[in-house]
Amino acid sequence: MNKFLRSHISNRKLTTLVENRTIYSADYSELNIFETHEIAEKVKLLFDFPIIASMLSGKKIMHLKGMQSFDFLPGESVVVPSKKELVIDFPIATKESPTQCLALAIDPTKINEITSKFNELVAIEDENNQWSIDVQSSHLTNQEEVNYLIQRLVHTFTKNTKTKKDVILDLMIQELVVRLLQTKAKQVLLSEANAIICDSRIGSVIKYIKQHLTEKNITVDKLAELACMSTSHFYKQFKNTIGISPVDYINSERIKFAKKLFVDEKNIRIADIAYKSGFNSVSYFNRQFKKNELIAPSAYIKAAKNMK
Repeated sequence: MNKFLRSHISNRKLTTLVENRTIYSADYSELNIFETHEIAEKVKLLFDFPIIASMLSGKKIMHLKGMQSFDFLPGESVVVPSKKELVIDFPIATKESPTQCLALAIDPTKINEITSKFNELVAIEDENNQWSIDVQSSHLTNQEEVNYLIQRLVHTFTKNTKTKKDVILDLMIQELVVRLLQTKAKQVLLSEANAIICDSRIGSVIKYIKQHLTEKNITVDKLAELACMSTSHFYKQFKNTIGISPVDYINSERIKFAKKLFVDEKNIRIADIAYKSGFNSVSYFNRQFKKNELIAPSAYIKAAKNMK
């Protein structure tokens, strides 16, 4: 248990065993800590503000309109629009091991202000300027930047004086909303279901990368030409929209492809995987693999074999 949770538990009041709620308030935002100490089903919650919920411990099963029910686990987050009901099951909560979750509510006016600035920043003429987080729910997994920001926000809510807290929280919330907008943009642009957005210039570039991923001659200059922009302007717009540079995006997609090859191709050499994935050198492939997966390719293969 981290220091925050120990401090929170020692000071909070426990008035109910199901979704006991502790509130920390600030300008434009409110942090809610929920704890459930017994198995429960179909617990309903409704917020007037859009929320970003993040699991701390235990497990929930979330039921949100427009989405299939899903397990909600520690390290994952959910973005829920304002006035959208959450229906929650708690399959494993006990007094000894409570299910704990935080919900950060943000004033829609603040979200709209940040969203408007973001859309101005990423707009390409009349394209790429309609991103929003307060339209539909989304389930976020493996979002290290978002998780790190949420941890910092929690610490700031509970540890700083009001004057200092509101100033710092305002900056953090701006960054969090931008990260969420970039995550939404990346998810939509990677989905071929939304033909209109995928046929935009950024969408067309991502589609091109996916179709030519293993080719070794994908350059930023070539992608900028495809987007009908200068190289510097394209680089800036791509990174602002997606959250990472074109090169980092290409490398991350190639690493995903390489991981699939490790599973599908038996007894294949790491060098062969590197070249088949579009990399020009084994050493560069090894560096990028470790950067993305936090483990060397050889260790990844060994771990994968041990799991079978």
